[in-house]
Amino acid sequence: MHVQLPDGNRLELADGATGHDVAAAIGPGLAKAAVAVLVDGAIQDLALPVTADAAVSIVTKKSGDEYLYPMRHSAAHVMAEAVMTVIPEAKFGFGPPIEDGFYYDFELPRPLTEADFPAIEAEINRIIKSRSSFERTVMSMAEARAFFTELGQPYKVDQVDELERQGETEVSIYRQRDFVDLCRGPHVHDTGAIGPVKLLSVAGAYWRGSEKNPMLTRVYATSFPTRTELDAHLERLEEQRKRDHRRVGRDLDLFHFDEAGPGFPFFLPKGMVVINQIRAAIRKELGAMRYDEIQTPTILSEELWHKSGHWDHYKENMYFTEVDGQGFAVKPMNCPGACLVFRSRRRSYRDLPLRLAEFGHVHRHELSGVLHGLFRVRAFTQDDAHVFCRVDQIQDEVKAIIDLTDRFYARFGFTDVRLKLATRPEKAAGSAEMWDAGEAALRNALEGREYEIKEGDGAFYGPKIDFHVTDVMGRSWQLGTCQLDFYMPEQFDLSYRSSDDTDERPVILHRAISGSVERFLGILIENTGGDFPVWLAPVQARILPISDRHHEVAEQVEERLRAAGLRVESDVRAESIGKRIRDGELGKVPYLLIIGDREAEDGTLSVRARHGENVGTLTVDDFAARVLEEVG
Repeated sequence: MHVQLPDGNRLELADGATGHDVAAAIGPGLAKAAVAVLVDGAIQDLALPVTADAAVSIVTKKSGDEYLYPMRHSAAHVMAEAVMTVIPEAKFGFGPPIEDGFYYDFELPRPLTEADFPAIEAEINRIIKSRSSFERTVMSMAEARAFFTELGQPYKVDQVDELERQGETEVSIYRQRDFVDLCRGPHVHDTGAIGPVKLLSVAGAYWRGSEKNPMLTRVYATSFPTRTELDAHLERLEEQRKRDHRRVGRDLDLFHFDEAGPGFPFFLPKGMVVINQIRAAIRKELGAMRYDEIQTPTILSEELWHKSGHWDHYKENMYFTEVDGQGFAVKPMNCPGACLVFRSRRRSYRDLPLRLAEFGHVHRHELSGVLHGLFRVRAFTQDDAHVFCRVDQIQDEVKAIIDLTDRFYARFGFTDVRLKLATRPEKAAGSAEMWDAGEAALRNALEGREYEIKEGDGAFYGPKIDFHVTDVMGRSWQLGTCQLDFYMPEQFDLSYRSSDDTDERPVILHRAISGSVERFLGILIENTGGDFPVWLAPVQARILPISDRHHEVAEQVEERLRAAGLRVESDVRAESIGKRIRDGELGKVPYLLIIGDREAEDGTLSVRARHGENVGTLTVDDFAARVLEEVG
C-alpha cells in the first residue's frame, strides 16, 4: 500500500501500516516526536492502521492547532484523575476536547464549585510534573465491561454496552498512573507534554444529553502549549464575559428569564425598542423588494405536520396539545402555514414570484441543559419569508436574497460574511433528481461568489445556502439561510396556472435574514457590548436637570424631543449630577443632556456624547436635527 505525504511524495508501506509506521518510515526523529496522525484530515491514534491511498501527515508539538486536540484530550484525562483524587467517590462519563478547551462529566457525591478549583488545579500540576506516560491497551467488550464494573464506573460500562450495540468487538483503554479510561485517543506521550491548564466553570449536563438520564456535573477547562497563549486566551474570555448578552441584557433592562417559563424570554420595554428597530430595518428592505407580510396561526393540526414532513423529521422538537379531541401541534416552523396561504386562492403565473414574509413566533422543545440566554431558547421569532416562484425565476430570486442579506448585515456592522452551500443529508425527503436539480440551481446562483460546501448538511426538504458572520471577538455565527424546496409544493399539491393555461408546480425558497430575531439580538449585544448605534439605542438621550428647580424645563424639553421623534427619558433622581452622568455612561445612553440655570434661561442644552465627549451647547431644535441626521 502507499500513502500521500504533505510534500506530495508517495510513501510505500506494508499493508496494515500504522501511524507509527508512517512516522518511522519518514525518519527516526519524527517517530520520536509524533503524537498523532492525520488521515485524510481526521486525527487518529498512532497505533491505528492508516488507509491506503490516504493523505497522511504526522502531528507533533510543532503542528500548531492540530497539536491542541491530543494535548487537550490528554489534559482532560489528567483533570479527571485530579477530580477523582480530590473526590474519590466520583464516577466519570465523557471528557472530550472542544473548541478552545475541554470538559469532563462527573457524578459526584457533593456539589463541586469554583472553590474546589485550587485543589484540583494543584493536583493537575502535580500530575503534569510527574511526566507519567499514556499507555494504550486493547480489551474485548466482555473484558472492558468486567473491568469497569469492578472499578465501580457505571457510565463507562454504559459506553461499552453502546459501542457493542454499534458493532464494536474491542475497545482501547488508556492509562496514566492509576487512572484508566475508555478512550479512542490520541494522546501525547506523557503528561509532561501538556501545557498549563486552567479550570473555567462548572455546569450541569444530562448523561448522553437526555433529560431522562441523570444530571452530571460538567467541569470546563482549557490548556495551551505556553503560559503566554493561555493568558491571552483568558483575557479574551474576560472580554467575552464583559460582553455576555445575558449580563448586558440584565444591566440594560432589555430582557428577562423567569423560572415560570424556562427557555422562554420576556422582553422588557427597552428590549422591545431594539427588537422593533431590527424588525423595522427588515421591513424597510422587504417593502422595497415587494414582499407581502402575512401572519399564520401558532397552533395547527397534527395532520398538517404529517403532510409537511416535520412529523417524521422534527417530532421530538415539537410541542403538542389537543383541541375538541383532535391533535394539534405548536408550530416549530412557519412554512406549512405559508403553503396554506398560497393555496388559499387560485394562483396565476402572473402572481409569481409571490414573496410572503412573516415574523413568525415559533416554539421548539430544547433540552434544559442546552438552553443559553437568547442563543438557545424554546420560543423565538423567525424573520421568515417564503418565495413561491417558477423554476426559471430561482436564480434571480436567490441572488436578490443574497444581496438583501449583504445589505442588512452591513447595516448592523457585520462585514465578514461567508456563504456555505449545504447539500443533501442522509435523511432527505424527495427524489435524487429533485435534489440534484436544487443543488445545481443554487450553485448557479452563487456563481462569482466565494462559498464553502457543507456536505450532507441541507434541510430534509432541500439544499440551502447558509450565511455565517464573524463578530468582533472572532467568533463565527450562522444567521441567515436560503433554502430551495421542491418537496413541500408536492406535499401540499400547490399549483399555479401557466401562460399556456396548464397547472404547474411552483418552487419554494425558504429564507431568513436574521434567522432568529432573539438570537440576532443576543449576537448584536455581544458584538457591541450593548453600545448600540444611535438609531438602535433604546434610549437615545437622557435629560439630567441639575437641581429640582430645573425639573419643569426638563419635562418641557422631553416633550419637544419626543414630538420630534426621539427616544428620550429624564433622570430626576435626588443624586448628584456626577453620579447621574456616570449612570448614563454605564447605561450606554448615546447622549446626556444637562440642564442648569444657564441652559434653562437660554433654552439650550449642554450636550455630552457617549464616552464623555463634550459636544457643547445646542438648542433643542439643533440637537433634534443632529440626532435625526445621525439616525438617517
